[in-house]
Amino acid sequence: MSDTFVVLAVAVLLAAGGALAGAGARLLLLRLRRGTRIPPPWCELGVAAGWAAAGAAVGAGAVPVRWLPVLAGLCWLAVAAGAVDVRHHRLPDALTLPALPLVLLLLAPLGSGAVLRGVAGAVVAAAAHAAVHLVRPAALGAGDVKLAAPVGAVVAAASWAALVPAGLLAALLSGVAAAVLAVRGRGGAVPHGPSMLVAGLLVSAACARGP
Repeated sequence: MSDTFVVLAVAVLLAAGGALAGAGARLLLLRLRRGTRIPPPWCELGVAAGWAAAGAAVGAGAVPVRWLPVLAGLCWLAVAAGAVDVRHHRLPDALTLPALPLVLLLLAPLGSGAVLRGVAGAVVAAAAHAAVHLVRPAALGAGDVKLAAPVGAVVAAASWAALVPAGLLAALLSGVAAAVLAVRGRGGAVPHGPSMLVAGLLVSAACARGP
């Protein structure tokens, strides 16, 4: 069995699972008190694409297999929370608050070192975002501060030094989004949550450590 076939098989299987998880995210958002209605198949496609990419990276040996549940969980959060943030410029507590304990639970199989880095990363990321929120609340909302904790936990678990590039990449992505909207005549505040989540996924996947 060729390596290419293995990579494709893993990606296809995870894409199918991701579509189901995305459907679950869409239904959950519909039922949350501060959720939203996302028409199908956007959540399904988003989670399926993310899980397929993570599976392909694992199948190709670029990401350790034990990191797959962590990246899959963060991808699901990125789609669910990002959908609400894009549509309504807010992040529901029902998604952001349980995310940190769930992330730490997913990090547990990676060892105590990963969990401790995750806890420290959550504190540092939340504190940094809280400082920006206090100075410029229009730039970062309270939901972004809460979301920074689970994202920072994953990034720091992958590599403590990755917190800085993850933060810079998130700021860059938000800046690019703002510039694109301005060019199209649709200026205004840009939700930072999606940029933070995408940057966290990319940086943690690139820096993920083996067992």
